[in-house]
Amino acid sequence: MKRCSLALVMVFLCAAALRMTSAQSSSLDGIAHVALRVDDVAKSREFYEKLGFEQAFQFDQDGKVTQAFIKINDRQFIELYPRTQDDQIVGLMHVCYESSHIEELRSAYLKAGLSPTEVKKARAGNLLFVLRDPGGQLVEYTQYLPGSLHWEDRGKHLGEERIAHQLHGVTIPVKDANAERDFYVGKLSFPKTGMPSQQVALLVPGGDASIALTQTGPAQLWFALLNAKGTKKKIQDAGLTGKADGRSLVVRDPAGYEIVFELMPEHPGTVR
Repeated sequence: MKRCSLALVMVFLCAAALRMTSAQSSSLDGIAHVALRVDDVAKSREFYEKLGFEQAFQFDQDGKVTQAFIKINDRQFIELYPRTQDDQIVGLMHVCYESSHIEELRSAYLKAGLSPTEVKKARAGNLLFVLRDPGGQLVEYTQYLPGSLHWEDRGKHLGEERIAHQLHGVTIPVKDANAERDFYVGKLSFPKTGMPSQQVALLVPGGDASIALTQTGPAQLWFALLNAKGTKKKIQDAGLTGKADGRSLVVRDPAGYEIVFELMPEHPGTVR
C-alpha cells in the first residue's frame, strides 16, 4: 500500500507541471465513474452508505438490481454490478472518463489508430463510447447531457456525512504494466510520471485525477481528504475497520476492493 500511496502522491505533486508541459491532442474532465463487479449489491451499497455516500438511482430487471449508482459528487459515481453468471469474476470492470467534447475525442483516437465504438446515448441518457486496452480491459468515455439521470440528480444525494467529496485516483490491476503504460501514454496521451515499471502512475490529461497501473496489487479507489481530523473515528463509528498509514487510511469493501482515503499533499498533518 505504501508503494501505491507514494506513486499517487507524486502524481499530484507534479500535476501542475505536467499540465503545463504536456501537449495532449484531446483533454478529459476527470474520472466520471468506476464500475465494480460485486458479489452482493445490497451489501456493497450498505458499505458505501456507512461512509456517507448515497445511492442516486438504480436499474432493475425482473425485480432484481442490475446496476446501482453510488454518488460521490455531481460528476463522479461508483457503479455496482452484481454477478449474474458463474464465470463472472468479482473485480474492477472499467474506469469511465468524462469528456465535454466526446465526438472530438473519438476522432482524435481514430487518428491515433485506435478502434473506439460509435458514440451512442446510454440508458441513463448520456453519450458514451468505449475501447479496449492491450489487456482487453474496457476503457469508457462519457459526456453528461441535460435531461440525463446524472444531470437531473445534480445537487441531490450529497450526504452531509460523506467522508470524502472527490475520487482522485484509481489503481487498476493489469497483466503487463509496461504495455499498458505505452498504451495510455502513446495512444491516450496520459502524461508520463517516470514511476517504476510495476507501479505506473499517470495523470488523467486535462483533469485533476490520476490512475496507477499495478501488476502486484488489488484494485483501489483513492479519495481525497481535505481535513483528516477525526477520519479514523468516523470509520470506527461506522462499524468498519480501517488501517491508518501516516497520511492515508485503508478500508476494504465487502467485495475486497481497497478504499484509500488520502490526505492531499498541500494539507499538513496525518490521518487520525
